[in-house]
Amino acid sequence: MELVIEGVSQSYDSLTVLDALDLTIRSGEILAVLGPSGCGKSTLLRLLGGLERPTSGRIMMAGEPPAGCLNPLTYVFQDFALVPWRTVAENVALPLEHISSSRSERDERVRDALRRVNLADFGHAYPRQLSGGMKQRTSIARALVVNPAILLMDEPLSALDAQTRELLMDDLLILWQRTRFTAVHVTHNVTEAVRLGHRVVVLSRRPGRIRDIVTIAVPLEERREGHPDLVSASGRIWSLIREEAAVADRELTSAA
Repeated sequence: MELVIEGVSQSYDSLTVLDALDLTIRSGEILAVLGPSGCGKSTLLRLLGGLERPTSGRIMMAGEPPAGCLNPLTYVFQDFALVPWRTVAENVALPLEHISSSRSERDERVRDALRRVNLADFGHAYPRQLSGGMKQRTSIARALVVNPAILLMDEPLSALDAQTRELLMDDLLILWQRTRFTAVHVTHNVTEAVRLGHRVVVLSRRPGRIRDIVTIAVPLEERREGHPDLVSASGRIWSLIREEAAVADRELTSAA
């Protein structure tokens, strides 16, 4: 399934956050979205998920969802958003509670989602017992349990330490190789964008416009830190956003 964005702008009163975006998220790709602070990355994700309606333009889904899809669009959040009094398995099962299905079918979906993120042995644990990486794997399993057409990932690695972030990037690459999911991955981290994205959309400072779309030619299974093509892509992307990122940082600092 593809997600098609045509002429999308978003304003709040006199403030224009996004301006005239045209973009297609292709089936089976991870599209990374990057830009300076305040450029509208999270706003774009809310629009894609239907949490807000654009001021102008339209967003359309094209094609058929995967077999067994219960929810075409599903979020993975930065802060995990786990219910502390529920076990890992119970947190993963949350999206299934409004679905008409048998208990055995729900249990199998949960077991399968936990297997896919390497948490099969931790279903009875509670969030307080988990590391940051395990909490985010639980969040990803909760998204996968409905077999979504498209994952909407809102800076899912930013709350993790550097080592855990590296391990989880490897896990996401392995998961994609197995299931070829489609995702929009919003991040502020250039290295993360080129490690995980088939393409990287670079947004301008507010109002967010598409400055460039950088295709990362290295196959996902060959993505490793220090790969020369990834280093080159990182340099190109950083050159696009460096000045605007500095301006955005000064604006945020002066407003504090």
